[in-house]
Amino acid sequence: MKSIVRVEKLSKQYRIGTKGAAYQTLRESLVGAVRAPFKQLGGSNGSKNRETIWALKEVSFDVAPGEVVGIIGNNGAGKSTLLKTLARITEPTKGKVELYGRLSSLLEVGTGFHPELTGRENIYLNGAILGMRKADIDRKFDEIVAFAELEKFLDTPVKHYSSGMYMRLAFAVASHLEPEILLVDEVLAVGDAAFQKKCLGRMGEVAKHGRTILFVSHNLTAVKRLCRRTLRLERGEIVDSGDTEQVVLNYIRSETQTRMQRRWDDPQVAPGGTDVRLHHLSITPLEQNDQRITVRTPIRLEAAFWNYLPDAVLNFSVVLYNIEGIAIFNTGSVARTFPAGLVRGSFVIPGDFLNDDTYTVRVLIVKDTSVVLLDISNVLMFEVQDSDRQGNWYGKWIGTVRPKFDWEVNVE
Repeated sequence: MKSIVRVEKLSKQYRIGTKGAAYQTLRESLVGAVRAPFKQLGGSNGSKNRETIWALKEVSFDVAPGEVVGIIGNNGAGKSTLLKTLARITEPTKGKVELYGRLSSLLEVGTGFHPELTGRENIYLNGAILGMRKADIDRKFDEIVAFAELEKFLDTPVKHYSSGMYMRLAFAVASHLEPEILLVDEVLAVGDAAFQKKCLGRMGEVAKHGRTILFVSHNLTAVKRLCRRTLRLERGEIVDSGDTEQVVLNYIRSETQTRMQRRWDDPQVAPGGTDVRLHHLSITPLEQNDQRITVRTPIRLEAAFWNYLPDAVLNFSVVLYNIEGIAIFNTGSVARTFPAGLVRGSFVIPGDFLNDDTYTVRVLIVKDTSVVLLDISNVLMFEVQDSDRQGNWYGKWIGTVRPKFDWEVNVE
């Protein structure tokens, strides 16, 4: 069977401190040609000496028509760069990509939308870009609107949409306009649980109709549910490929090395931006005599960040995930006004709460209880071990949590 997606020795190099090469408009190309001599006069030694990184290195794979392929890996592994190259958003440095079908992509909130156009107009614009006739878009229009649940805002310019509204409409358009190839990059990070479930269901329907899907996600449960085959990227290279269950298992095993402390003493290299930057994060068992964390061990999570916004209303938000990407809980500090300076916060996860498993920590810093200033996933990782196997049971305790309740058992 002929492949619908063919990638051969694909490599992408970025020069740190410069914008990556992308496909340009005629206007951008003309402006660049005019500016080039002046850039050379200004001195080219600086750009020559800039450090380069390979976001993708010699990546090769084929995808058959109707296949649903997962792409997993840590942050910075090259997953998003790969999809952007397939979508022709980013130009490859070396290698080639061959696509034999109409492609639609959902790579970030609002991709392909014109902010000044209404939701209705953007639906028709995206359909036209995909090469669909107006009659075909008309036939799908009501389905798209019903899925997005945005009837009241259909004639509002999308620049006034929230990120959740943007994503609902973008996903509805991308998944209903009948592309042969659908690229999806971590769209489930936006939206509530009901919407995420709806998206997964829709992708399952699209796959059943013979469409080809490449799906990037940190949600390993979703990847296992949707994809029979998965690629794992690490530092821009494919390090594992094959049956999804086995690739995911190998990935989990490779990630079990704990990262219980992270610290950045130099704000210039710390995660964040002009408003806030992380200083340190740590997981500490409260029972110092214990060299390991068990299901009985209370643990403290502490975080600190530099605040550069005087009198800003800020709060921490922490999400704990198990190794399969299932959210165990989300907890947040009380929002309050802070002066500029170092802000610290901590809380304790009690013993007899977490099950034995490997966990990752996501930290957010939020302004005015709604504006996310920083959001970093997989920043900490730690393992909770079993401490009290009983009888002849050696399997894993069922459930994502493991509370110890006070039972009353009597004989009558």
